Amino acid sequence: MNVLPYVFFHGRGEEAIAFYQQALNAEVLMMLRFKDAPPNAGRAPEPGTEDKIMHATLQIGTSQLQLSDGDCGTTAVPHAGFSLSLNLDDAATGERCFQALAQGGQITLPFQATFWSPGFGMLVDRFGIAWMVNVGRPNQ
Repeated sequence: MNVLPYVFFHGRGEEAIAFYQQALNAEVLMMLRFKDAPPNAGRAPEPGTEDKIMHATLQIGTSQLQLSDGDCGTTAVPHAGFSLSLNLDDAATGERCFQALAQGGQITLPFQATFWSPGFGMLVDRFGIAWMVNVGRPNQ
């Protein structure tokens, strides 16, 4: 069994993919646009959404993140009640990833040493996704 986060970007999926590729070296494993769905898939894409992302899977380190533009609506509901946790092996990489994710977003807890970690911080990225960046201690 495997639990994978699936995040909706309300029309900003392609921008999010490019951002995570740059910030986290994410790799696109699969991407399907609404126009790629067969005609008998249920419903035709809304006009203007044909090139939006119906489904994509990103590889980030050893994890995967799935995403979609969803209904591409302009009234996006804020993401709430969760954080994506990025766990890294060293503080330098943690700091780099934290700063990259924070570009255009909001830092809610600066990246710093804590009693459990040589580096931990929290932020909300430019897409409204909450992140916790945590560096594990050796042998954790």
